[in-house]
Order: sequence, then C-alpha cells, then structure tokens
Amino acid sequence: MRVTQSMLAGNSTKYLSQSYQKLDKYQEQIATGKKYNRPSDDPVAAIKGLSYQTELTEVEQYKRNISEAYKLMDSSEAGISQASDIIQRIKELTIQGTNGTNSPDELKGIGAEIGELREELVGIANMQVSGKYVFNGAQTTTPPIKVEGDGSYTFDQSSSKFMIEVSKGIQIKVNSNSQDLFGPDLFQTLESIENSFNSGNVESADGHLGKLDDHFNQLLAERSDIGARYNRLEMVESRINDTEMALTRMLSENHDVDIEEAITNLTIQENIHRASLAVSSKLIQPTLLDFLR
Repeated sequence: MRVTQSMLAGNSTKYLSQSYQKLDKYQEQIATGKKYNRPSDDPVAAIKGLSYQTELTEVEQYKRNISEAYKLMDSSEAGISQASDIIQRIKELTIQGTNGTNSPDELKGIGAEIGELREELVGIANMQVSGKYVFNGAQTTTPPIKVEGDGSYTFDQSSSKFMIEVSKGIQIKVNSNSQDLFGPDLFQTLESIENSFNSGNVESADGHLGKLDDHFNQLLAERSDIGARYNRLEMVESRINDTEMALTRMLSENHDVDIEEAITNLTIQENIHRASLAVSSKLIQPTLLDFLR
C-alpha cells in the first residue's frame, strides 16, 4: 500500500487529537475528584452509581423516619411517666383522706387537689408534639379528650395504630392507645373519688383504691411496651447506619477517582503527548510552500 504525505499528516493529527482527549480526561478527573463526569464516560459505573445513590436516598428517608419515631415514643413515655406520678399522688391522697382523722374542710381540700390533678391528666392526654396529638392513634389532628363548656368531657379516642416505616418492609408502632390509658373509666374513677371527699363520704373513696391500682398497672404495662419497641427501633437504626456506611463506601469506590493514580496517568500521558508531537514534526516533511518564502 502506498503511503502518502497526506496519510501521515492525517494519522498524526488523529492520534494527537486522541492524546488531547486523554489529557483532558485525566485533568478533569483531578479537578473534580470523580472517575466519570458524564454517563458516557463509563456507562456501567454510571448505572451502578445511580443505584447506590437511590439506595442512599432511601436510607436517608428511613433515618428521618426513625428520628420522628424516637421523638413520638420519647414524648409518649414522658407523658405516661407524668401520668403515673399523678395516679400515684392521687392514691396517696385517697389513703390519706380515708384514715379517719380529717375534718370536712380537709377532705374538701383533698378533693380539690384531686380535681386539679385530674385536669392535669387531661392536659397530658391531649399532649402534642410538632402539632400532632401523641395519644390519639393515627388521628393525630384530633384531641382524644375535649373539655366542654360545662366542664364535662367528650372522648374522641382512636384505637388505630400509628405506624412509621423505619426500614424497607418494616413498620413500628409509635403511639399508645389512649382508650386504655386515658379512657372514660379513669376519669369516672377520679371524679367519683373527688366527689366522695367533697361530700365527706370517705367509705366510697376507699372503694376506688383497687381501680387506681388497675389504672396505674396499665400505665406501667404501656411503659414497658414502649421500652420494648424502643429497643427494636435502636436495632433497626444500627442496621440502617451500617447500610449507609456500606453504600457510601461502595459509591465512593465506584465514583471517586484515585488522585495519585490520576496524577500518574496524567504525567505519563503528557510524556506520550510530547513524544507524539516530536515524532509528528519529523514525519510531516516540508512542502514546496516552505521554500517559496
């Protein structure tokens, strides 16, 4: 095959252009710290990177859900702890009022304190966190207990479970059943005890001590249940954190460039490019025009 001067010049230009492209590639890798900056640079790595990024986005959402679950469960536990203290105080007052040594005024004073504690329980039952009612199941926009103008209560309590997805296919209940904790039975018991002391009927108040124990035990049982769910949530969070670390590492290995390797490649390519320029200058011979100056 006959090799002409134009063929030599054309091939030389072609390979020099390819050399410039490689130089640009390595310089871009060093500047951005990424192996590829366009999907066309490495389609396979780009697809893997997109998959890893999608999974990381899901993990970040699960972490936000876990944070929300912690907040609601912590608030529930704190509310139940306060309610337990109130029930315990009411029990102490009931025992104090039924010991037979109190005057009518003292009994009314005990009844008044029990009334105030009852109102505080209503406030706990209607506790909100970030605008959501904690103790009304999935109906987070509706208070479980509404106080009417005459001082009576209207109970609008939901037994539905408020579930939050904390991992793929895993949901955890984050609410407590207000019907069991702050239902009509509890407030009827407290009103009966309060009325008994106000009327001086201490025998009637004494008969409600067993019911107070039942309500107190129900609160303890719910705190125990929250503790079990809290422990499970911590295990899920630990697994999510491990997954996030693994995905971050894989994404980095897939996307981030080895700077030392990129600098070495750039140096080698620069040497190759200089050699190519030197060879091309010798291959491309002078033309007649060079002698017509």
